[in-house]
Amino acid sequence: MAKIFITGSADGLGLLAAKSLIEQGHQVVLHARNSQRADEALRHIPVAKNILIGDLADADQTKALADQANTLGTFDAVIHNAGVYQAGHQALLQVNVVAPYLLTAMMHRPERLIYLSSGMHLSGHPEWTTSPSYADTKLQVLMLAKAIFRRWPDVYANAVDPGWVPTKMGGAGAPDDLDQGYQTQTWLATSHDPTAMVSGRYFHHLHQTRCHKSADDLALQDDLLLNLERFTGAKLL
Repeated sequence: MAKIFITGSADGLGLLAAKSLIEQGHQVVLHARNSQRADEALRHIPVAKNILIGDLADADQTKALADQANTLGTFDAVIHNAGVYQAGHQALLQVNVVAPYLLTAMMHRPERLIYLSSGMHLSGHPEWTTSPSYADTKLQVLMLAKAIFRRWPDVYANAVDPGWVPTKMGGAGAPDDLDQGYQTQTWLATSHDPTAMVSGRYFHHLHQTRCHKSADDLALQDDLLLNLERFTGAKLL
């Protein structure tokens, strides 16, 4: 049985992943950005181990969330599921890139880290900017996963494209299968299949797939980490 923390698990893919993992017998700690959404999440999953509250669009709340998580001990896996799509540049940067970095840098180191990217990362730009597009942020969070792979060889760190699925973010007309949207995350978080126990990879529907070539550029990865450290004041050790 694994202990797993999932950001952005009050609804959508995060909630579905949490339900699936609990059904498999794992302990899951949920996350919501405010108390109202926390109450809604617990109505859906009353057997969740716990729920932590913090708005990932706010750096101070994100740091406080890391402290809350650390009071619960070390997690076996953390799924960085939370993300925003139709939002301003600041929210895109804070939620999609800065929050995963801060939580990674500040929480006790788990055995497995899963970051949600997107197929749209293929049109993103890797260079650091404080006014990124959605595609930029999804390329940069993929770069973060690959940088973690280099820095922490004892951790399985991977990124996932969940596909265009019919969630609130994806819209009712999204063509991909909803179940496949979360199954790769739960598999990477818990499976002992050798194909899941890898690091620095990019997955789509349980299979490794191609990614933007700049994601593997070591200099760009290091530049991203340096800028995130400067921007947040938190160093990835």
